Amino acid sequence: MTRPHRRHRAVLTGLAGVLVLAGCGGGEDATVAETAPSSDWEAVLAEADGQSVNWYMYGGDDTLNAFVDDVVTPRLADLGVSLNQVRIDDTAEAVNKVLGEKQAGRTEGGSVDAIWINGENFATGVQADLWRCGWSQDLPNARYVDLDAPEVATDFGTPVDGCEAAWQQANSALVYDSAVLDEDDVASVDSLFAWAEADPGRLAYPAPPDFFGSMAVRTVLYDTIGGPDSLLDGEPDPSSAAFTDATAATFERLNEIEPSLWRGGETYPQSQDDIEKLYSDGEISAFFTYGPGAVGTQVADGLYPDSTREAVLSVGNISNVSFVTIPANAAHQAGALVHANDLQEPEVQLALFEANGVYPAIDVASTPTDVQDAFAAVETSPSVLPLDELLADARPELASAYLAAIEDGWVAEVQQK
Repeated sequence: MTRPHRRHRAVLTGLAGVLVLAGCGGGEDATVAETAPSSDWEAVLAEADGQSVNWYMYGGDDTLNAFVDDVVTPRLADLGVSLNQVRIDDTAEAVNKVLGEKQAGRTEGGSVDAIWINGENFATGVQADLWRCGWSQDLPNARYVDLDAPEVATDFGTPVDGCEAAWQQANSALVYDSAVLDEDDVASVDSLFAWAEADPGRLAYPAPPDFFGSMAVRTVLYDTIGGPDSLLDGEPDPSSAAFTDATAATFERLNEIEPSLWRGGETYPQSQDDIEKLYSDGEISAFFTYGPGAVGTQVADGLYPDSTREAVLSVGNISNVSFVTIPANAAHQAGALVHANDLQEPEVQLALFEANGVYPAIDVASTPTDVQDAFAAVETSPSVLPLDELLADARPELASAYLAAIEDGWVAEVQQK
């Protein structure tokens, strides 16, 4: 199952010494290594021919690794670009590497050409002026991307400003065993909690800052305050009364339900892998996921019961996009541009959906009719929600500053109480 958001927190060394307040593209270093302009695609292709791109990305998903090997790499080879997938456990590793090179004065010839990124890691790079910017809107395949969509134009509250290119979408959903819960039980947060109280020990979420656990907490927060809109306007301020009141009420609800969670809430699973194993072993009957498209594979492989289904609670689900960014000092920027563009190719987006259940970052309605038909023809498991139902009430992510405060607050006000 794809987990683009596992690498949520960016803990970078020596950041304070290199913060550039001018923004993503404002520093002199941000342009010194650029060569072919992104607006001249023929020049980009010519320069990329023969380059080898080092793509740093989370490497713990075997299905996704196979997709990179079998689909992405051969396509780039046809364009004269070699792809070196550098598998890492945490995206902060790649951002730290770029930051270290910047601190050392390496303004060109950098070792990192592209990073699979989003959230706080991207925002930290913006603060440190690490990214090449103003290019993603020039990609030929950007015509298939709704660049004005909030989840594409901003990355967890940080304006994208052409500094990264969307390539896949993640959406939350509740996974549940329909032999244990019925549709009324999964209609809302209240009904889910009422079921948990009546059948204790069968609901669990991982402890934040695990990203899936953080999403579960944010889902309850959205429900508590009637959606995220009140926290989306203006600059994020974790010290504001609106935010502190929202989190206090959320933590109160989570403390109330804690005795009905797995093991009475005395301990929390540490990761989504732990959660999925508990469900596979039959210890729990419901959990939140960011990868609903992959659930069908788990059922087909016999890891989840055939009665597994998905639901979006009445509060809606949380949706975000992950991106590819290019460091400003990257040695092979033309090749990285070609790579980012090819990831947005409708054929690649379709192959990713077919192989891994990962939802497209492109606007499928903007693609040719035959591509739209191909997406519609992809067989999905009865355990998986149709895409239109999943996205019917999608809610945006909060700013990164809020996420960190929510996670820290949960540890202090829920886990440690």
